[in-house]
Amino acid sequence: MAKTIVLVGTRKGAFLLESDEARRDWQVRGPFCESWPIYHAIYDSTTGTIYAAAASEWHGASVWRSTELGATWQQSSEGLSYGDEKLKLSKVSGLTATDGRIFAGAENPGIFESRAGGATWSLLSTMDGHPARDSWTDPENQPPGHLGVPAILQHPDGADHWLAIVQGVGIFETTDDGKTFAPRNRGLRTDWPREHDDVGFCCHKVVMSPQDPNRLFQQNHVGTHRSDDGGKSWTEITEGLPTDFGFACAIHPHDRDTFFTTVLDGMHGRTMPGGKLAVWRTRDAGASWERLSNGLPQQDAYLGILREGMATDAHNEFGLYFGTSTGQLFASTNEGDSWTEIASYLPSITSVETAVVDA
Repeated sequence: MAKTIVLVGTRKGAFLLESDEARRDWQVRGPFCESWPIYHAIYDSTTGTIYAAAASEWHGASVWRSTELGATWQQSSEGLSYGDEKLKLSKVSGLTATDGRIFAGAENPGIFESRAGGATWSLLSTMDGHPARDSWTDPENQPPGHLGVPAILQHPDGADHWLAIVQGVGIFETTDDGKTFAPRNRGLRTDWPREHDDVGFCCHKVVMSPQDPNRLFQQNHVGTHRSDDGGKSWTEITEGLPTDFGFACAIHPHDRDTFFTTVLDGMHGRTMPGGKLAVWRTRDAGASWERLSNGLPQQDAYLGILREGMATDAHNEFGLYFGTSTGQLFASTNEGDSWTEIASYLPSITSVETAVVDA
C-alpha cells in the first residue's frame, strides 16, 4: 500500500502530513528544520530525499535535506554565494529536483545547482544577457519578498531545456542549460509602465501539463493566462473570474484542459474576495469557470494563498491540496467538488508539495 505525504513549508519550519491511499485520516509531523522559515519543500522521487529551501534572519540562506522522510535532517549552504559583495544572497526561494540534480532559485536573481544531493552547491547562472539585466539587481527595483527565481520548470524533452520564472520580470526559456535565455512573455499585460517590451511582467505561478508540455497556464499579478506553444505566446483567460490577481494554481495531471486557480483581492490585503474561500476550476482551457467552495468557509475567511501554496498528488484519482496564510491546509479527492480541512493550526503556509511512497 502506498503512503501519501503532503510536504508543507511554513514561516516556522517544515511539516509532513501523512495518510494512506484513501486520504481520509492524516497524521501531522513537525516542525522540522529547527523551525527556520521554509519557502519551498519538495520530494525527489528518484532518491527519496526531501529538500527544504530556508532563509534565516540570523544564519542566511540554506537548503535542508532528509533522506529518511523527516526522521533526521541536515542542512548546507556551501556554495550558495555569488562570490561578489555587490550581490546579496539571503534567500533561496524555489527548488526543483530533476535529472540527477537539484535547482535552487535565489534572489538577485540567480540559479544554483547541486549534483551532490544538496551537500554542496554551485552557481549555474545569473541570467545575464538582457539589456535590462542590471536593473534587476538594483535594490530599489527588488520586488517585495526578494524571491529572485521562485520557480524552474523542467521540460521533458531534455535536461538542458527549462523555464525560469524571475519575480517581477517574467518567464525565460533556456535550451542550453542556462547559458542563454529568451523571454517568453508575449501576450501578457501589466498595469505599470515598462522600459522593455519583453520583460517587466509579474508571473506569480506557472504550471505545465504532464500530458502536453506545450500547454501551460499561469496566474499573474494581472490576469490568468494560457499558452498553447510552450510559453512562446499567451492568451488571457481571466473573463469569468472575480478578480485578475492571484498566486497559487495547479493543473489536472491527466487532462490538459482542466486547471485550478485561486484569485484574491489585488489591493494591499490580498485576501479572498468578500471573505469567502473558493477555488476556481476550468475544464475547457479557460473558456468558462466554476466556483468550488463546498466544505470551505464562506464567512470572514480573510486569508491568502501564496504562489507555491497549491499542489496535486500522483494517485490516479488525484488529490488536490492548498494551504493558507493563516495555517489551514485543505484537501480534495474529487477534483475540487468538495473539500476537507486536514490541518488547522499550522504557521503561515508558504508552500505545498506532495509525494506518494511505498508504505
